[in-house]
Amino acid sequence: MEDVQKHSVHTLIFRSLKRTHDLFVSNQGNLPDFDDHLEKVRRSIKARDIYGVVLDRANKALDAKKLSLQNGDPERPLAAIGDAADLSMTAAEGGAGNSLVRYARGGVGAGGKEKPNSINSTSLVRASMPGNSGAGSANSNVQLIPKKAPSIPKPKWHAPWKLSRVISGHLGWVRCIAVEPGNEWFATGAGDRVIKIWDLASGKLKLSLTGHVSTVRGVAVSSKHPYLFSCGEDRQVKCWDLEYNKVIRHYHGHLSAVYSLALHPTIDVLATSGRDSTARIWDMRTKANVHTLTGHTNTVASVVAQATKPQIITGSHDSTVRLWDLAAGKSLCTLTNHKKSVRSIVLHPSLYMFASASPDNIKQWRCPEGNFVQNISGHTAIVNCMAANTDGVLASGGDNGTMFFWDWRTGYNFQRFQAPVQPGSMDSEAGIFAMCFDQSGTRLITAEADKTIKVYKEDDEASEETHPVNWRPELLKRRKF
Repeated sequence: MEDVQKHSVHTLIFRSLKRTHDLFVSNQGNLPDFDDHLEKVRRSIKARDIYGVVLDRANKALDAKKLSLQNGDPERPLAAIGDAADLSMTAAEGGAGNSLVRYARGGVGAGGKEKPNSINSTSLVRASMPGNSGAGSANSNVQLIPKKAPSIPKPKWHAPWKLSRVISGHLGWVRCIAVEPGNEWFATGAGDRVIKIWDLASGKLKLSLTGHVSTVRGVAVSSKHPYLFSCGEDRQVKCWDLEYNKVIRHYHGHLSAVYSLALHPTIDVLATSGRDSTARIWDMRTKANVHTLTGHTNTVASVVAQATKPQIITGSHDSTVRLWDLAAGKSLCTLTNHKKSVRSIVLHPSLYMFASASPDNIKQWRCPEGNFVQNISGHTAIVNCMAANTDGVLASGGDNGTMFFWDWRTGYNFQRFQAPVQPGSMDSEAGIFAMCFDQSGTRLITAEADKTIKVYKEDDEASEETHPVNWRPELLKRRKF
């Protein structure tokens, strides 16, 4: 048996191409045979595709023509087929205006005389046409309905909020707050490197957790495990077991201070973000850095997580908001509408929306694509934090101690005030770093620069008569960017 000669792939492909060429070269310029049946099918498909919506009208017109021929009235108008869509529009005698009149068709008879208008025609047509000489000919034959100006809905009435309790105990700026899912206590982290747990009803200190070596910038409480998570300027992310009040896990990977963290509501992952311009996704149990979300060009100040797409949303000092695909670890969308750094993002607890805060504006967006909804303008300070409850109240806290309360749906500012500083503190220590509503939405807890925690509640004595909605939509300038 003789050996098969080996050729390169290039040679074999070239030979195959040459065989194919030789096979078809004799008739490559010839057109295929003309097939009448295929041509008819092609034309019928094209006619049906282009003229399908009016084919039935043509059939009705043909039927009406046959009927009129059978009745011996060749002059009978084709428009009298009773279908309102097929009413002919024609000129009538002068002075008819825009009224609907009987169609009167006249014509020239065989003897050269003008036939009288046929009175047995039943079609109704509009009288006025451009050629009319009637008084109403100047009017349009189709009445235009004026477009209604878009109306801004009136905001829902919300009771004003008032200071209920001031809690002191931290020795540094209070930087973060988290309320536990059972609504019995809340945790705060501060510049004194201590995490403190407070009783929500009484405001008394229950526990202090020490372990961070720099300012604590973020805390979160798990709804499925007895765990508290914290992050700080020492680049550490810690998991505390609240049954033993000890750190059981560290999540290593951030290259600089960690400013924010969020727990995913349905799966055991943790999202953190910080000054290294990244957000990181961690497996809660194995401590693995599942994804590093890169793309921001400056500090990522805020990260939030939700169960539906987009599952991770980040706001950064590079003035952008990014929506992330958690499974792929890729950016789905970048929102570049803000002109200044975005320091806070808040999800609405019941609507499929979120808001982002920047010194230029608070902007509302609709998930999952991040469609822009509206600007909420007026809080001109550096907005450090926001919180929203199910009643449609959006609260924003500024670096100068100002607090603004907004109606979520309309963006109406129904209350604003300067948070009072703790006696003995300087006015320059008025600054709100974090805020959140409790699980019922009836208490607002703020973390402030005068080292205190303030609890606000709705004024029970207020009503729509004592605090009316001063709604002036004509003065409202909606900026479209």
